[in-house]
Amino acid sequence: MRLTKSTDIALRIAMRLAVTDDAGDSAAPTTREVAGAVGVPYTHAAKVVSRLQHLGVVEARRGRGGGLALTPAGRGWSVGRLLRELEGTGDVVGCEDDPPCPLRGACRLRGALREAQEAFFATLDPLTIEELTVPPTGPLLLSLTTRPEH
Repeated sequence: MRLTKSTDIALRIAMRLAVTDDAGDSAAPTTREVAGAVGVPYTHAAKVVSRLQHLGVVEARRGRGGGLALTPAGRGWSVGRLLRELEGTGDVVGCEDDPPCPLRGACRLRGALREAQEAFFATLDPLTIEELTVPPTGPLLLSLTTRPEH
């Protein structure tokens, strides 16, 4: 299973915000700063931050003294739960696409793939966003600085 680019960006942003909060930085980073630090375009990061905010993982404050922060609840979110929310739990293959697969009524693959997808998510259920940032990852994330956009 391959995660979408948006999910990859969401995980990187959540991890970066987790270490920013841990470092005790007084100024919360902006979406632009976090996008630069994790190496993604600002426009993609803004969409992902909006989704994370909607899920209650990230808090975004506007204006002077504003910025992004991982919510207390977001710190404890299970990685498996976050992936389910971002990726959805739909079919891995397009059995109902147009044209629909002629095997869909008697195919055992669809169910097996659904079980494999759930096993993938379940493996990540015990891991929290905060746990993703233990050394050596956390210090590396803190060393990332804003890179100019191309």
